[in-house]
Amino acid sequence: MTQITPTQTINAPLINKLVVIGIGLIGGSLALGLKKRFACNEVIGIARREKTCEEAIALGVVDRAYTSLAEVAGELCAGDVIFISVPTLSVKTILEEIKTCVSAEVTLTDGASVKGNVQLAAQEVYGEVPAQFVLGHPIAGAEKSGVSAANPDLYEHHRVILTPLSTTGVTHFELVTKLWHAVGAEVLTMTVAEHDEVLAATSHLPHAIAYSLVDTLAQDIGNPNIFRYAAGGFRDFTRIASSDPIMWHDIMRANKQSVLHALDLFIDNLTRLRTGIETEDSEYLLGVFTRAKVARDHFTNMLAKRAFVNSMSTQKIDYVVQPGGKVVGTIRVPGDKSISHRSIMLGSLAEGITEVEGFLEGEDALATLQAFRDMGVVIEGPINGYVKIHGVGLHGLKAPSKSLYMGNSGTTIRLMSGILSGQTFDVEMSGDESLAKRPMNRVANPLREMGAQIDTGEGGRPPLKIRGGAQLKAINYVMPMASAQVKSCVLLAGLYAKGTTRVTEPAPTRDHTERMLTGFGYSVKREGAVAELTGGGKLIGTKIEVPSDISSATFFMVAASIAPGSDVTLTHVGINPTRIGVINILRLMGGDLTLSNERTVGGEPVADIRVRYAPLKGIRIPEDQVPLAIDEFPALFIAAACAQGETILTGAEELRVKESDRIQSMADGLQILGIDAKPTHDGIIIQGGQLQTGAVETHHDHRIAMAFTIAALRATGPIHVKDSTNVVTSFPTFVQLAKQTGINLEVINH
Repeated sequence: MTQITPTQTINAPLINKLVVIGIGLIGGSLALGLKKRFACNEVIGIARREKTCEEAIALGVVDRAYTSLAEVAGELCAGDVIFISVPTLSVKTILEEIKTCVSAEVTLTDGASVKGNVQLAAQEVYGEVPAQFVLGHPIAGAEKSGVSAANPDLYEHHRVILTPLSTTGVTHFELVTKLWHAVGAEVLTMTVAEHDEVLAATSHLPHAIAYSLVDTLAQDIGNPNIFRYAAGGFRDFTRIASSDPIMWHDIMRANKQSVLHALDLFIDNLTRLRTGIETEDSEYLLGVFTRAKVARDHFTNMLAKRAFVNSMSTQKIDYVVQPGGKVVGTIRVPGDKSISHRSIMLGSLAEGITEVEGFLEGEDALATLQAFRDMGVVIEGPINGYVKIHGVGLHGLKAPSKSLYMGNSGTTIRLMSGILSGQTFDVEMSGDESLAKRPMNRVANPLREMGAQIDTGEGGRPPLKIRGGAQLKAINYVMPMASAQVKSCVLLAGLYAKGTTRVTEPAPTRDHTERMLTGFGYSVKREGAVAELTGGGKLIGTKIEVPSDISSATFFMVAASIAPGSDVTLTHVGINPTRIGVINILRLMGGDLTLSNERTVGGEPVADIRVRYAPLKGIRIPEDQVPLAIDEFPALFIAAACAQGETILTGAEELRVKESDRIQSMADGLQILGIDAKPTHDGIIIQGGQLQTGAVETHHDHRIAMAFTIAALRATGPIHVKDSTNVVTSFPTFVQLAKQTGINLEVINH
């Protein structure tokens, strides 16, 4: 499926004459919509009955109307459009008339909801679908039908699907596309077969169910109060049973095979639901209802152009940040992303119930949650950070019906590669534009050594295809670079391997996986640089409290450190020893950071962190701190830009293969803002100075976006942070907390 974006503003009528054959809701609304927007010079209606013609003229839907196309066909030429808006099974008769009297230069299009039947009709009449005929289907309607129901705004923000063929003329296709854009529609393209399959499931099946349900209640139950006391839910569900019966009679016949296939799937599922109710299978019922609610919510978000998270727009978002100010107050940033990911993964693989408090409801963690739902795990929530996972055990996952979509989350795709390598079924994992560029052989190669069968995309990048049924064997893996994702991936695969899997890392990395496995009752031995576990055990459901994410807290820690007068306290922040590099580095630079209320929650150390402004100085960052702060460097580069003197980072090659090349991305942005920043192969050299005004690119990287947002606190003018859409992948409340603490931030939607 392809979306076609409007390319121009209409300054003159698109077409001279629009001829609408079938002046009802669909055709009449197109006519009124084009007239309202001055996109055509004249609208001519064609209807079977004289009375309909008179009504259409009286209502202003058409300028003139006839009962035969032949009466006006001689007037039509290139640039005119005929819109066929009749029941699907009547299209062939209309085409037969058009063939006898309409020039091949006139553009034809239609609104029938079954394109295969229309394609066949055109082939029977013309021998092949003529170049002038652009098959189309507006996805819009209303309970009422007929010309009196015509609405000039019916197509605003609705989709129109065009199904061009190899024979379709380019000029005709472009004209029809512009016509629909003119009335405010979103134009998509897909194949005829895909259209009919999709519409059978999403439109034709629901109508069949609604008609059948109302007929059942009206004819079979026989209780006179059945409709009198029906609530709003019944009214909403059965609304579409008020649609035109003749039209839907034709649709069901025209799209017979696709509708039957959809009905068979529905009947099978309904039968299983009946069995679940009869046997009081609580977990099955909960699974069906939970998955359905999530799917319906996701559908609603897509219609509203949102993604998993309500605050995230699928349209591009920019930040414009005014200079100056300070950050003050006490805040709690969202839950740790790394721990949130792992809580879903291990909770799903555990036996019994796992309850999670403080789960990060961001795009990345929700992608992990959805992937396990797609593999049959019942997961309740999240509701205000609370998630309840009904674990299926190490071998209880089921084959997903489609490719698992990981969005922007490198953690999800890499860690799950280890888990999925031990399953009996085949699976594919894909992601968004940013994830599609990230290297995957760093996990695929050690997994292949263990016996996994993994194929990557071009250049060792996603999508990943993992074939099930592999017998994994334990390995002793010495990591070539420090990476918690690689370490975790190998350890998770080790759960399914025969023998003891050992991972040796060149420098300490975050150890959330090892800690959490222990919390789930799985024995993990850690000694120095080595972590090891033996396959064949089991995980037991538990309770997890996710601490606030130190990576998210970093932006406010740096903001307070660079802006005079700042004093901010961040509560319940995770201070895992493998994650506190940012605290150590800021202190080395002269930062004023105080930790209090230190405690252990769910096996993870947490504390409240108070940060006050203090003049910073440039330093050579110790390489032993690099793995402990790998995700925090974009923000730390801003601290370096505001420090006195030179800051040098080495040993950070990993930064070049994050969501973006963070070394180059930050260097480019800092240079635009007037800072001397020289990237090196494994780091950067930054000379502290005065940040200027400017527009910077984020390269679809959430941490780049947030880093340049806080930079405005010390800039001479506004900073325009382009494409900040992905911030919600890790920090859905960033804008809210930034404004709350004193950052003058405006969100611009495109």
